[in-house]
Amino acid sequence: VQLQASGGGLVQPGGSLRLSCVASGSFGSLIVMSWYRQGPGKQREPVANIVNPGSTNYADSVKGRFTISRDSAKNTVYLQMNSLKPEGTAVYYCNVVARVPVGVRDFWGQGTQVTVSS
Repeated sequence: VQLQASGGGLVQPGGSLRLSCVASGSFGSLIVMSWYRQGPGKQREPVANIVNPGSTNYADSVKGRFTISRDSAKNTVYLQMNSLKPEGTAVYYCNVVARVPVGVRDFWGQGTQVTVSS
């Protein structure tokens, strides 16, 4: 499974960005689709996930501001980020847990940089 993330960039505090991550390759189903982030000098942390068919979970720090969604027909997960704060500056990674021929595995995308600064 290959994951291609996009949508990062530079945004002012209070602004919005929408991240996308497309999964491609050979898989039976995408069980969980998630976003993680890693800020400068910090460990990677979970941001949000969506569990097939559609239940969602969020880190407390982003609840009410970020929304995760998926388009199953396009094998794509989105992260709508509103009211961004400077502490949201990080590389954002998508992760999927997928059913593949050899079993259930998780896969990581390459990351997309989000910088929140005035």
